Amino acid sequence: MLQRIVNAHPQIAITPETHWIPRFFKKRKGLTSEGVVTPKLISGLLEEPRFTRLGIGREELLAMTAGGRPVSYASLVTAIFDSYGKAQGKALVGDKTPGYVRRMNTLHDLWPEARFVHLIRDGRDVYLSMRHRPLHDPKVGLFDTWAEEPVLTAALWWELNVRRGRKAGNSLGPGLYCEIRYESLVAHPREECEALSAFLGLPYDDAMLRFNETQTKKKARRPITPGLRDWRTQMPAGDVERFEAAAGDLLEELGYSRACLRPQPEMLESVSRIRNLLSQDPVWIHDSRQRGVTDVNEVTSSTAIGSGDASVQG
Repeated sequence: MLQRIVNAHPQIAITPETHWIPRFFKKRKGLTSEGVVTPKLISGLLEEPRFTRLGIGREELLAMTAGGRPVSYASLVTAIFDSYGKAQGKALVGDKTPGYVRRMNTLHDLWPEARFVHLIRDGRDVYLSMRHRPLHDPKVGLFDTWAEEPVLTAALWWELNVRRGRKAGNSLGPGLYCEIRYESLVAHPREECEALSAFLGLPYDDAMLRFNETQTKKKARRPITPGLRDWRTQMPAGDVERFEAAAGDLLEELGYSRACLRPQPEMLESVSRIRNLLSQDPVWIHDSRQRGVTDVNEVTSSTAIGSGDASVQG
């Protein structure tokens, strides 16, 4: 929803989810050890399904790297985003890829002026949203614990993402990092959109609240609607207890009330066991790492908006 709201602003375009930006950099795919673009990167991008959604072809990519001078990875991605924004008739470009909340340090090192927006929602409602679409990685597969303990797995995954994002955001400071609560966004959309616009250095525009009027898909045409998911009425009591046993401390830290103040000892033992199993899961190990560019190594979402030097999201 936040993606569509921001994209409706007349000065900001939000790309389809990219996913490949930190991945290509981490693997130095088509890059020299210094991060300079080689012809192999052009081929790699054109073979990347999510890149093709940007509508940028080979000739345009080659033009971005022409001129005889070395082109850095950050400069090329900036040019790609600028081209996407120009096609949309907008000066600023953002990217809403949920997994980038764990890659904010890398993205900040690549684009020091990019601004990050971290949307946080009550984790119990997040679980209701994700319970019918299990956690997955397109290449590796499900977390092994999902089939056995979906609630605990979801709670620990939510906790990981929120804490990673907040830790990175605290290091960036209020000029580059902004937190928005989902509950406040749906309850007070105009006030939140005004604050978000101010953070981005832009005038507020009513088009942000009318984002649904230009959508073609039925689900996307739904206006901002509070109460679509409510753990108090839609989540079994046992699941609530399980979630809070795993992530209750963070819920309280964020100001969300707990229903179960004292989880049963056996529940805490289950949390410890699942946490230990996840610490050995290849998918978890990969996604729990967050390193900066010099030490090169998704629910919540964070969107980074930039101009001139790219706009990427975390």
